Amino acid sequence: MSTTEEKHNYTYIVRCKDGTYYTGWTNNLEKRMKAHNEGRGGAKYTRSRRPVVLVYYEESETPEEAMSREWHIKQMSRSRKEELIRNFQPDSIQKP
Repeated sequence: MSTTEEKHNYTYIVRCKDGTYYTGWTNNLEKRMKAHNEGRGGAKYTRSRRPVVLVYYEESETPEEAMSREWHIKQMSRSRKEELIRNFQPDSIQKP
């Protein structure tokens, strides 16, 4: 990677086929969604709950920030996660 390239880090929420939510982090959102839905490197939790749909993401500057945010979101109640999803405005965030 050249010094002019930026590395993006994302914290994300997907909705699984059974209606549950999975929260994770990645530095390549498109590749991670493909892995979740195709089973190559996706989370064990999502393997039996496909397809998954990306419903929320936010960008962080560092992997550590993304991991910290992931932990905080995982501590939230379902209703609080749904509030995040409802208020999500992807046009205001740089897309992957």
